Amino acid sequence: MTDHPPGFFQGTEMPNAGWWEALWPDPAGVLAAVGLRPGMDVIDLCSGDGWFTLSIAKVARHVCAIDIDPNLLEVARHRLAENGLTNCDFVPGDAFDIAKLAAPADFVFLANAFHGVLERTQLAEAVRTALKPDGNFVIVNWHNRPRDETPILGEPRGPKTELRMSPEETIKSVEAGGLKLKKTVEIPPYHYGVVFARDFD
Repeated sequence: MTDHPPGFFQGTEMPNAGWWEALWPDPAGVLAAVGLRPGMDVIDLCSGDGWFTLSIAKVARHVCAIDIDPNLLEVARHRLAENGLTNCDFVPGDAFDIAKLAAPADFVFLANAFHGVLERTQLAEAVRTALKPDGNFVIVNWHNRPRDETPILGEPRGPKTELRMSPEETIKSVEAGGLKLKKTVEIPPYHYGVVFARDFD
């Protein structure tokens, strides 16, 4: 679509109001399940309007929200300001430039976007350079199920069926970029989380 900035990942448009909150009523619970802990330095990659950024900032020492769309970052900035949180930087930029845009992180979080990345191994390599030695890369993604089988508020939601990826496909792409699988987590009703660590072999 022509109204998206260069570098926008296909099938990752922020949804219309209402169903996003219905899909993710407990973002803090999702983050805890994939390993977010107090005191971490975090990068929320492709952060969108900050729905997860807010919960990250409540736990982390510092969070850097990176998104290609500065308008969505402004929404995120407002969301955090309304909650009195000041430990977040909002950085417009390309996900592949992550190491240039943010300080090294303990935890890089990418939700609902990896299916839209064409150069997936290249992105994993970029994230690896942005991690501290013991850092983790977390991807939350839609299960590879037909779109009409993932309704929210009575309507099919999420990316097109052909864009969806199995956990195995996600793991293969990321491990090719020099990261190692640490664990896989089921995130009901329609998602999975995969946690990767830096590879020192």
